Amino acid sequence: MSQNRSSNQLVVPQANAALDQMKYEVAQELGISIPQDGYYGNMATRDAGSLGGYITRKLVQIAEQSLAGQYK
Repeated sequence: MSQNRSSNQLVVPQANAALDQMKYEVAQELGISIPQDGYYGNMATRDAGSLGGYITRKLVQIAEQSLAGQYK
């Protein structure tokens, strides 16, 4: 698991591993290589933005599906 240098704190800390896994899966789908040392400073801004945007879209989709199933 990579080191998280972000100051953001998860609302559900147990989700950390799942989010980390999602990051690697999305990066692979987009053809972006994740730095093994966890330092993103050398990553192109465009790649980092694409990665973050795609993860956000996937998380929103998961939440919408969850809500749709909950309120049928």
